[in-house]
Amino acid sequence: MPRVTPLFVLVLAAMSAFGPLSTDMYLPAFPAIAAGLGTDAAHVQTTLASFFAGMSLAQLAFGPLTDRFGRRLPLLAGLGIFVLGSIGCGLTKEVGWLAVWRFIQGLGGCAGMVTARAIVRDVTEGTETIRLMSRLMLVVTLAPILAPSLGGVLLGWGGWRMIFWALVAYGLGLALVVGLVLPETLPPDRRRREGLAGVLMVYGRMLGTRRFMGLVLSGVLPMAGLFAYITGSPFVFMELHGIAPGQYGLLFGANALGIMGVSQLNAMLSQRHPPERVLLWGLCAMAGAGVAMAALSGTGSFWGIAVPLFVYVASIGMVMPIAAALAMASQGRSAGSASALIGTLQFGGGALTGALVGALYNGTAVPMAVVMALAALAGLLSRLVLVR
Repeated sequence: MPRVTPLFVLVLAAMSAFGPLSTDMYLPAFPAIAAGLGTDAAHVQTTLASFFAGMSLAQLAFGPLTDRFGRRLPLLAGLGIFVLGSIGCGLTKEVGWLAVWRFIQGLGGCAGMVTARAIVRDVTEGTETIRLMSRLMLVVTLAPILAPSLGGVLLGWGGWRMIFWALVAYGLGLALVVGLVLPETLPPDRRRREGLAGVLMVYGRMLGTRRFMGLVLSGVLPMAGLFAYITGSPFVFMELHGIAPGQYGLLFGANALGIMGVSQLNAMLSQRHPPERVLLWGLCAMAGAGVAMAALSGTGSFWGIAVPLFVYVASIGMVMPIAAALAMASQGRSAGSASALIGTLQFGGGALTGALVGALYNGTAVPMAVVMALAALAGLLSRLVLVR
């Protein structure tokens, strides 16, 4: 097995960052995209939902492929699809085609996230998995900290299309790094050889396992609330509260710093307390913050949204690493498929909540806040009812 060196962690983090980079970098450009393509904010929001849908669906295929052919080959294929989708986004002239290319971008970008989680399971066990997941979270949170600000710089430098050309460069650069330095972590004797029926049986077994699904849902449901925040926050802060794109990037980065700090606290707490208990603490914090934000969202108060939002987003650094690590701990040779199912439900929930925020749009922060609160409460309920 390869040693878990800082370079190894950095490569895994770069693989995991496709979601944050592909969403957060273009958030400050929503008004510019709407103006450039002759459309409105609601139609631009659909391009975010289509990306989430692509990320969700393709993971069901990439997971079994990584279990059968190893981690590197499917990853490189996914990077190629991501680059193709990014080129299409950079060249498109209609918002409908932008949504299509964003979907294709999501189809390929999911490969990095699936493979990174599977590799963590390949090289670690037990609390070491939680520690490595937390270290990844530390590095991955740099993406939402830097991405909106970088997107704002690119927007001012070359327009909104420059953001997608930067993603083309990111995909090509990571493909080169993977080809040169990332070792194969799944030896041939541990690979699965089932056909389609076998793959469906593996997914069916996971869906029917109470503890596995309870842990998965306790992580992905609150994450769906995070996607509601990503979808709704450009309107809430830039249009409703008059925050400039550069200031929005700073606000977004402050929330991401909260994830970074809590993820490191999570690594320490998980060494001293049962991880299931630490997970419950994080879910309670998210549910409380979500309810407070929903209650205050109709008042028009900036701080009434910003403060509970910070608590909600920061708690992701505690909830998601533990939920994913505990869920995958028992999967062994099916780690790729388990990672894919987690990602599919995660981004499927993100597509649903993103579309819901857009559909409930009423000129206030209420739709975003209420959807986030319901997502957190559903995650807490999953932990209490299904995980014993």
